[in-house]
Amino acid sequence: MEKDLISFIKKNNIGLFNEPETIRREAKNIFKTKDAKLVFSKTLDIISESFSLSNTSNLLSYFEFTQDKAEIIKRQEFFKKIIALKKDSAFLKQLKTPESKWVPDYDITVVTSNEKTFIELKKLGIPAKFVTTEEDVKYLESADIIQVIDAEEVETFLDQLPQTLSINNIEDVYLERYLEIVAGWKKNIEILKSNESNLTEDIVELINKLQQLLVLTENKKREKLTKQLVDEKVSEINESLFDKIKTLNFSGEVLVKILSGNSLPKEVSEIVEKELEANNLPEEVITLGIPLKIDERELARYLKEQDSNEFVNSSAKIKKYSVELKKVPLTLEELEQKLILLDFYSGINKFSKDNKEFSIINSELEIKNSKNIFLREAQPISFKLNNEFRCSILTGANSGGKTTLLEHLIQIITISQIGLPINEKISIPLFTDVYYFAKNKGSLSKGAFETLLNQMAEITPGEQTIILADEIESVTEPGVAGKILCATADYFITRNCFVIIATHLGREIKNNLPRKARIDGIEAKGLDENDELIVDHNPVLGKLANSTPELIVEKMARKQPSDYIKFISEYVKKN
Repeated sequence: MEKDLISFIKKNNIGLFNEPETIRREAKNIFKTKDAKLVFSKTLDIISESFSLSNTSNLLSYFEFTQDKAEIIKRQEFFKKIIALKKDSAFLKQLKTPESKWVPDYDITVVTSNEKTFIELKKLGIPAKFVTTEEDVKYLESADIIQVIDAEEVETFLDQLPQTLSINNIEDVYLERYLEIVAGWKKNIEILKSNESNLTEDIVELINKLQQLLVLTENKKREKLTKQLVDEKVSEINESLFDKIKTLNFSGEVLVKILSGNSLPKEVSEIVEKELEANNLPEEVITLGIPLKIDERELARYLKEQDSNEFVNSSAKIKKYSVELKKVPLTLEELEQKLILLDFYSGINKFSKDNKEFSIINSELEIKNSKNIFLREAQPISFKLNNEFRCSILTGANSGGKTTLLEHLIQIITISQIGLPINEKISIPLFTDVYYFAKNKGSLSKGAFETLLNQMAEITPGEQTIILADEIESVTEPGVAGKILCATADYFITRNCFVIIATHLGREIKNNLPRKARIDGIEAKGLDENDELIVDHNPVLGKLANSTPELIVEKMARKQPSDYIKFISEYVKKN
């Protein structure tokens, strides 16, 4: 599955610093209403909080909705292995968009006399010149580096310039462009190296390759020679030579040869070579003898060409790494893919610290002590529907948790479909259609009621369909609302759907409860010392829960003991 994830990253252009292409899952989306999709998206957002990189959450879209139980089990086994890796990717937040400020110390001019090659060079953004005559070449004499490719017509003239380098393949032209890219990654590579213990072996290997190339961006300049510097160095070398020669024994014949300047004995030659090397003096600017003398003409030529030679040497050194440099774009692409995958694994590990159980896929819906991930201090909730009871009429106090339970079920469906672990053991069918009708926040209207009925009419019923409805009675008149809820429940139960309807009309529905429907209650048990509702959010199966008006009256009676409020409170208690 790891290879498939890498392919998914490539296909969707998911990088560390870019905006990836839009990844759509609509074709197979099991959430059929806007309200259901909103809760689904919110669930993905909660999971994504465990990732360090903003683009990593896109990998959740790889795990498409499926009705294949074997595929869900395969995903669960994959996530079990991920959880065991124990990698922390928090340091990835330090990574910044690469910004290269490195440029070579020399300018590069690429020369060709081939029109097709010239066009290709321009497409690559390489500074190229089209040269066809000797006169064209003369304008290049001041260039630092000249790279020549496909220029047979002027090759003879170009060879006369010392800063000329011949290039055989267009891929090898201006290799410094790859170093500019690597240099932009310098700070990021340092961050990754300092967190090596949290990296995988393949990531470390990629970083080491890039780090070796970074050495080429360290412009170590040799000491530049000047006429004055050479005079001083030769004078110092001569003094050192005389002191060392005094310690040597020469025959008269050898001494005559030395003084005449015809030749130097081997032991003197070795001393001279070491002195020249130690002082960074090229041998061609020195006339060998005792004392050493400067070849003024050769020195003038050398001083003129030393910059060109230095640039040529630097460029030639870079050329030695051409194979590695040309792989830089692919190496960085692979590195980004591996880092995103590392962050995904680390995030799943973090999410799974409080979620270690995997869903069991079967025909029943049952949750045991499950906690809602939208809440910080969630109460464990247990709930079930099966073939005996396929519908729950969920009653209870305002703010008791009816809406939260409905959204909790969408969370569980989402997490189970991906294959991720959840906090407690859960049994769940593989739903093909999930409909959620959230509480209406607008005013009562004929249009809202008709819209709701039309939406209900579009539901695809079946044993893999679940319908979650939250106080939908609010869009119609109270007198008829209970009958419509009973009829709605009966219609979808007989078509093997799972149905949960959160309502305040439990008493009205109780006497006309459809077959395979059950009334459940989330009860408010009273008021605490701060006059706040005491609610057990765990639904009591098979029990109608009281609503909250009497508790509100009691609360008001405590706070503002007017005769009217007292009268109402006592009346409610008695009746």
